[in-house]
Amino acid sequence: MIVLLLFCFGFNAALAVLAPVVTLNDGNKMPIFALGTGRGTAKETESLEDVKQAVIWAIEAGYRHIDTASIYGDEEQVGQGIAEAIAKGLVTRQEMFVTTKLWSDRHARDQVVPALKESLKRLGLDYVDLYLIHFPSAVDDEGKPLNISYLETWKGMEDAKRQNLTKSIGISNFNAAQVYDFLDDEHGIRPAVNEVEVNPTHAQEVLISHCINLGIAVMGYSPFGYMVSRKSANAPPPRFDDPLITELAAKYKKTPAQIVLNWLYSRDVIPVAKSVNKKRIAENIDIFDFRLNDEEIAAIAKFDKNLRVIDFKDWKGYPYYPFDY
Repeated sequence: MIVLLLFCFGFNAALAVLAPVVTLNDGNKMPIFALGTGRGTAKETESLEDVKQAVIWAIEAGYRHIDTASIYGDEEQVGQGIAEAIAKGLVTRQEMFVTTKLWSDRHARDQVVPALKESLKRLGLDYVDLYLIHFPSAVDDEGKPLNISYLETWKGMEDAKRQNLTKSIGISNFNAAQVYDFLDDEHGIRPAVNEVEVNPTHAQEVLISHCINLGIAVMGYSPFGYMVSRKSANAPPPRFDDPLITELAAKYKKTPAQIVLNWLYSRDVIPVAKSVNKKRIAENIDIFDFRLNDEEIAAIAKFDKNLRVIDFKDWKGYPYYPFDY
C-alpha cells in the first residue's frame, strides 16, 4: 500500500485546495490530483489558449500537478500557464509537478532523450517531474507499426532520468503482464507510475491492485468516462443524474463529479481531471475532506463493463498493443 502524506505544495491562499501527495517508489513526492490537458476529448470550441488559462486557474485553485504530453500539442501553452503563474508569485517551479509523455514515434533508445529535450523546450522548463512512455506500441513517422520493444524504450527513459531531465519515469496504458516485464532487470529502474484510463465503466480493479501491490502508483485519466461529452443515446450508464451517484452526492454534500473523482481517490488512484471551466476546475480538486467507504466503492464499480473511452482501436494488432489481455 502506498502511503499518502498531507504535504503542502506551495499553499498560497485560503481558497486553494491542496491535494495530498504520494511518495513514489523512487522517493519523489507527487500531488495526487492533476489537471489533465489531453486533446482527445476536447470540444471544437476549445482552443490552445484555453489550455493556458486552465493551467493558471488550476494553480490558483491549488493544483500543483499538471499532466500533458507531446502528442497533445499543448506543451507550449502548459508551459506558458505555469510561467505566468510563477511570474504572478502564485507558485515556484519547485512547488509544481509537471508530467509529460513520450509519443510512440520516438521509441528507439537514442530518440528518447532528444524527444524529452524537445518537450522541455516547448514547456520552457529545465526538467519535468515525471516522464511517461505514452503507449507501449511503437510507430514510424507515418504511424505505421514498428517492432521496437518498450524495454528498449525504457533504457532511453533511464538515460533521461540519469541526465536529470526528469525526476521520475513511468509508463502509460500498459497492462498487467507488461508491467511485470519491468521487474526482471535487477539493475533497472522500476516504473514509478502507470497512467491508465479509470472510470465507472472501466474500473480497472485488477490492474490497479496489481500496480499498487508492486509499489507502482496509478494515475487515472478520463475519470468521468462516458458521463461527459457523450451525447450518444447508447452511451452506457452511469450519468451524473444516476440515482446512486446523486444519493452519494447528497450524503457527502458534494457534486456528482466530486463523487466520481473521490471514487478514484478512495481507491488510491491519482485522478487526472480535464476541464477548461474555472468553476469546475476548482470544484474537481475539492474532494479530500471525505472518502467513500468500501460498500460505496463497490457499488460504483458495478457499472464496470470493461469499456474504454480511449481505446486505440486502429492500432489493434500492432506489436505490444496492450488491450488484448
